[in-house]
Amino acid sequence: MNTNQFGKKGWTPDRIKNLNGKIFVITGTTSGTGFEATKILLSKGAKVVMLNRNPKKAEDTIKNLKQELGNHIDVLAIKMDLAAQASVKKAAEEVVKTIPKIDALICNAAIAQVPKQTLTVDGWESQMGTNYYGNFILQALLFPLIEKSKGRIVTVGSMGYDMGIKTIKFDDMNWDKDYTPNTAYSQSKLAQIMTTYELQDRLKEADKTAVKAYACHPGASRTNLISTSGSLMMRIMFYLMMPLTQSAEKGAYPQLMCATEPNLDQSGFYGPTGRNNWTGPVGAHKLKPHAKDKAVSKRLWELSEKETGIKWNI
Repeated sequence: MNTNQFGKKGWTPDRIKNLNGKIFVITGTTSGTGFEATKILLSKGAKVVMLNRNPKKAEDTIKNLKQELGNHIDVLAIKMDLAAQASVKKAAEEVVKTIPKIDALICNAAIAQVPKQTLTVDGWESQMGTNYYGNFILQALLFPLIEKSKGRIVTVGSMGYDMGIKTIKFDDMNWDKDYTPNTAYSQSKLAQIMTTYELQDRLKEADKTAVKAYACHPGASRTNLISTSGSLMMRIMFYLMMPLTQSAEKGAYPQLMCATEPNLDQSGFYGPTGRNNWTGPVGAHKLKPHAKDKAVSKRLWELSEKETGIKWNI
């Protein structure tokens, strides 16, 4: 096993310095890893803009955070549904009007294990539409604010990237044939990760390497991702696996590291380094070669610009 650059215990939030004056935008913050990441960033003095689809839950979250950390925290919520292109565009506009820069955009929100093939309002398979296209649009629209502060884009992937087919199913992106909750989810996560490394290449070509892009994953964390959209069978399986999982707070470490750790190598894939990369000390670990297939990622990027009608201003 490779040695962890952060020592035996791996990366922990103790390494985060004072974040006064820093602004973070995080998706999916009302529970799980997104909530824990928000709490830790606020506790270090950062300003956090939360993007969530449920305003009531976001409001309750802010109340909870203020109770725990004090009324002085600088946190605000903007409504955004990643599954709807119009909602992502509207939220991005509001972010641009509200804050002057973004030090890190953390794309944490996702849906998983949608039992039957479902399409978004924009006509994409729901997991691909939410987890992949939604984030592609959000990142592109917020790129100018990230560039302003030489900031970072953090994509929270999943080890699920390696649990489906090992490439992008270009001839049937909506899974009209052979849909299963797992394979479609895996595909959306593979697409997210591939595009992170493709973005790095494009930033290099454009001489814009001041902006950094990172891919990470939370390992097997106790969040409600499966319980909200998964089938009963999946929920039972996850419940049985509970002893093998880690807390949502620990699941937040990889995204926090990618958002704050100085001079972090972009070529790495970050997450727990224990058995199966489910739990254990956080650091860099192996990414399967198919996730960095240049021909596929380039084709995916071009297709994504065409599908969304959005060109990155790189």
